[in-house]
Amino acid sequence: MSCPTADSGDDIVSAGVSPLSAGASVDRLSPCLRPNERVAGYQIWSDLLFAHWRVPVDLLRPLIPRELEIDTFDGEAWIGLVPFHMSGVRPAWFPAMPFVSEFHETNLRTYVHLNGRDPGVWFISLDAACRPVVEVARWKWHLIYYHARMELLREGNAVRYSSQRIDGRSPRQAEVDISVRIGEALNPEPGVSAEPGTLEHFLAERYVLYASDHWGRLRRGRVHHSPYPLRSAEIVSCRQTLASAAEVPVSGQPDHALFSEGVTVDIFPLRRVSL
Repeated sequence: MSCPTADSGDDIVSAGVSPLSAGASVDRLSPCLRPNERVAGYQIWSDLLFAHWRVPVDLLRPLIPRELEIDTFDGEAWIGLVPFHMSGVRPAWFPAMPFVSEFHETNLRTYVHLNGRDPGVWFISLDAACRPVVEVARWKWHLIYYHARMELLREGNAVRYSSQRIDGRSPRQAEVDISVRIGEALNPEPGVSAEPGTLEHFLAERYVLYASDHWGRLRRGRVHHSPYPLRSAEIVSCRQTLASAAEVPVSGQPDHALFSEGVTVDIFPLRRVSL
């Protein structure tokens, strides 16, 4: 997810009080509904790989603000590596621009919720092959973006993603080289994504992001798009150091992989959360 076009004003949204009793399921369907507010920007995400590893909850806890709970599936936490292509990136009030509206991006992310509500994404790091986008996203969206050289090569059902971080702010070298073979559609019916309650829905269908601003205040943003057209994916080879650069020691083949041709996305403003 890349959100350089949205307004990051100081409008405040309430965290609310969770209606869920201890141990009850988190509401994963409400965030899929379109927000009732103005659109701040537009983007197209395509050729997405969702590569995931299981990780201990305790390993992630130091990386997540104390206000947020780590979201788990059957008691297990997950970290995701999501490379993809961005296009049509623009604010709602301005057309797409050459050199800044189309680029590759790779996200390293995990999953959180707030008081049992609004399950979403916490980005551990984000790499983009567009320096202006990196700087704007750091400033406006308070996200840990880095500039990187990237390639996305697709021939039929074979896709290779590669990335090399070239940003001097990175504490460590960080690279990605993943090759995948795209498989069958999870659900061939048009407009139908993964079934709610499945691991695939848990990992892919995320419409909320959280970030901490420069003063340590929690912020929350929303996106909206049609359900992902998800397909299975076979990892042919995987070499990555993004996770170790963020001090999350995962290596080897991912435990789970999905692919999506992509979606057209509406971006909504980032709001400060009132706790």
